[in-house]
This record gives sequence, structure tokens and C-alpha cells, in this order.
Amino acid sequence: MPLPDEESEDELTPVREPLLPSDDDIVRRVLGGELAAFELIMRRYNQRLFRIARSVVGNDDEAEDVVQEAYVSAFEHLAQFAGRSLFSTWLTKIALYEALSRRSRRQRMTAMDLTAPENTNMVASMANQGGEHAANNKELGSILTKAVDELPDDLRTVFAMRMIEELDTAETAACLDITPANVKVRLHRARSLLRERIDARLGADVRQLYEFGGERCDRIVHTVMTRLACQ
Repeated sequence: MPLPDEESEDELTPVREPLLPSDDDIVRRVLGGELAAFELIMRRYNQRLFRIARSVVGNDDEAEDVVQEAYVSAFEHLAQFAGRSLFSTWLTKIALYEALSRRSRRQRMTAMDLTAPENTNMVASMANQGGEHAANNKELGSILTKAVDELPDDLRTVFAMRMIEELDTAETAACLDITPANVKVRLHRARSLLRERIDARLGADVRQLYEFGGERCDRIVHTVMTRLACQ
């Protein structure tokens, strides 16, 4: 009696997805002289840093500059990363400090008459940031972006980190050097300040805020890698 055909070894062995290198692995490679590996870090965190920086500085172009400066600073101080926190937290804090510093400098420099003719274009631009973020639903995207932009600074940053980037409470607290309870309070206050009819429509639509396209990602990577190669 013939035996049934045996299954091949390939059929019995499950296909495993290739494991992505951890942040710590990439850091070790960069510190070991593999500059190109730093691109992996940027590709991994570009969107997060851009969205958080955008929530602080309120402007797409300036947020992009913040992200680039944060990467250069992180690269220059990479050997100082001691591993006491997540690398993502360390990197996010560098971007936050850069964004907050820029906002502070800008506030000191803009103690001026915003009704003056030379400043009207700037005011109009600040009042209408958000049009480009609503590719799928222009009207809703514009309403959401404007509502979030009008939140107080401390509430807007927590909202961006928790609701847009979906960081957990613990990492948000670590990035901002506040307690998890404070994160929860600020998030609750932020949501309460948004009008009820907007808050009811958040869900997945909030992910469209501060949209981060592939072109912007490529531009940041290219600019930073070029700067690092010249050092």
C-alpha cells in the first residue's frame, strides 16, 4: 500500500517576517560609524516629531526646521544617550525643547502691533493654517485643525501626543516631564474645550491633523543626512 506523500519541510516551516532592528541596535550601529543607519531612525520617527513640533510652533515649515535641528542635535549627542529611558522618549524631548525654545524666542520678538500692514499677512497665515491638512475631508480637517490650534499651548501639546500620535500616558508624561495624572488632566481639559459637535467627530479623523506626507519625510532625511555627512 503506497504511503501518502510527505509534506515538504518548506510547507511545515512557518514563514517568519524579518525582525526590524530595535532603536538601541540602530544607535549602536551609528555609534560604530555606520552613518547610513541614522536614516532608519529618521524614517521611524519623522511623523511623530513633526506632529509634536507642529503642535508647539503652529507652522508647518518651522516644524520641519525643528525636526531637522532635533535630529542633528541628537546625532551630535548620541553618545550621551544612557538608555535610562526609551530612545524614542529621549529623541522626542530633544524635539520638544527645540520647538519650545523657538516659540519662546518668537514670542519675545513678536511683541509688536499685529494690526500693522507689514504684519497682516502673517496674521492671516496663522489664522488659516490647516487647509493643506485636509486632503480627504477639507471642511472637517480645517475645522479640526483650527480648533486644536486654538487650544492653550500646554493642552495642545498633550492633545497632539495622546490623540494624534497616540503615545501612551506614561511616555507622554516622560517626554513633558510631568506626571501621568497631569497628562490625563490636560487631555481632559483639551477635549472639554473643543466644541461638542467637533469632539463627537474626532475618532479616526483626528489622524488627518498635521498630515505628514512622504515628500516631507524624504526632504527631512535628505537635508539631515547631507548636513551630517559634512561634519
